[in-house]
Amino acid sequence: GIEKSLGVDSKKVLRNATAALASVLMPARRDLSFFKLQIDDDFKKDPLKRDELLKTLGFTRFLKDVQKKNQEAIIQLLYMFKTNMTENLKQEITVKGINPALIDNIMAYAETVKQANVAQETNKSAKKEITKEVRDAFNTIYDEIIGICKKASKYYQYEPLKKELFT
Repeated sequence: GIEKSLGVDSKKVLRNATAALASVLMPARRDLSFFKLQIDDDFKKDPLKRDELLKTLGFTRFLKDVQKKNQEAIIQLLYMFKTNMTENLKQEITVKGINPALIDNIMAYAETVKQANVAQETNKSAKKEITKEVRDAFNTIYDEIIGICKKASKYYQYEPLKKELFT
């Protein structure tokens, strides 16, 4: 129990999963922000089209929460973007000057972020199971030691100095 559990950092895997997710979210937020800026600039003379694009791709609905670094909002925005970015829409946007690689990157983030998020959530629940396992192992050791001490205390009941060692 001591070799396997004492000093084990049960939250290390979770912290690593959280760091991995954060490392994906940062460039996703940056690219989403840059994409929106380009849409705003490229379609500034056609505000109806600009607003429709932003609504269709999820910016209108999720952007404020994304700016507050809300993890679920980023995931939802990425999936809405990926789902609604048709080839025709992509062509219409790239004609205005947006790099198609930027669009492809944003679409790829949807799956990458989802996988990193699943890993993080899985490790959140696994952390609790590990802690319960460790607690059960140490409780078993404790019960065994208490039993030994009770027996030794009883055995040495007439030798107070030795009895004291097992109390």
